Amino acid sequence: MWAASNVKVGDCLAAASVTLRRYLKLGAIMAKSKFEYVRDFEADDTCLAHCWVVVRLDGRNFHRFAEKHHFAKPNDSRALHLMTKCAQTVMEELEDIVIAYGQSDEYSFVFKRKSNWFKRRASKFMTHVVSQFASSFVFYWRSYFEDQPLLYPPGFDGRVVVYPSNQTLKDYLSWRQADCHINNLYNTVFWALVQQSGLTPVQAQARLQGTLAADKNEILFSEFNINYNNEPMMFRKGTVLIWQKVDEVTTKEVKLPAEMEGMKMVVTRTRTKPVPLHCDIIGDAFWKEHPEILDEDS
Repeated sequence: MWAASNVKVGDCLAAASVTLRRYLKLGAIMAKSKFEYVRDFEADDTCLAHCWVVVRLDGRNFHRFAEKHHFAKPNDSRALHLMTKCAQTVMEELEDIVIAYGQSDEYSFVFKRKSNWFKRRASKFMTHVVSQFASSFVFYWRSYFEDQPLLYPPGFDGRVVVYPSNQTLKDYLSWRQADCHINNLYNTVFWALVQQSGLTPVQAQARLQGTLAADKNEILFSEFNINYNNEPMMFRKGTVLIWQKVDEVTTKEVKLPAEMEGMKMVVTRTRTKPVPLHCDIIGDAFWKEHPEILDEDS
C-alpha cells in the first residue's frame, strides 16, 4: 500500500516539474520581443584579461575654454587643482583605480589588472570615468573659481588602452610625464616672451622654432632671470594620485551625561583617500617607495 502510494506521489511531482518547466520556457519566450535581434549588432569590447586598463581623458577644445574663462598663463593653479579634485572624485567612486596621473587638461586612470568592473567592457570604463569627471568639474567649479562664472560646460573625450605588463604601464606614465615637462618648458618660455618682452604670439613662436631644451632654459635664465628648476613641481611634473591612509579630524556631538549635554568632542579617524603628489615617476625611486601600486593582488 505504501509503496504504491509513494509511486503515485513521485509521478505527480515529476509531472508537476515538467509542467513548471514548460511554463517557465513559455514565459521566457513571451518575455522577448521580435526586436531583440538588434542586440547582435553590439560589438564585443571586453578588455583583455590580466592587463592594466588605462582610461585617459582630455579636454575638448580646451584652449578656447581657457581663454573664455581667463585662465592664467602659462599655468593656472586653480584649474589644475580643480582637475585634481575631479580626479579624486572619480577614484573615490571607482575604487578599482590604483593610480592616476594628470597634467594640463588631461588625466589618466589606471584600473587594477584583475579588475572585473563593468565586466571589463571598454565603453563602460570610459563613459563612467568621463561622465563622473565632467560632472564633478561643473559641480566644484565655484569652489576654485569664485569670481569667474562658468560660461558653458566643458567637454571631455576619452580613450581606453590596455597594457600587458608592469613595464609597459610604467613607460606609459613616464611618457605622459615627459610630455608634461616638454609642454610646460615651452609654454613657460613662450608666455615670458609674450608677457614680459612684448612679443606677439607669432613672434614668440618664431623665436622658439628649432630650439632645444637647453636653449629654452638659457632664454629663461639670461633674459628673465628664471631658473626653470625652481618652478613649482606641480607645473613641471604634473600630479600623481595614489591611495594613502590619512587622519581626518572632525568635531561631532556625542551622547553624554545630562550635566554635560551640548558638548562636542574632537574625533580622529583614519581612512584611505586618493592623495596628490608632485614628484618624478620616470625613475625607479617612486615605484620602490610604492610597490603596492603594481602588486598583482592589489
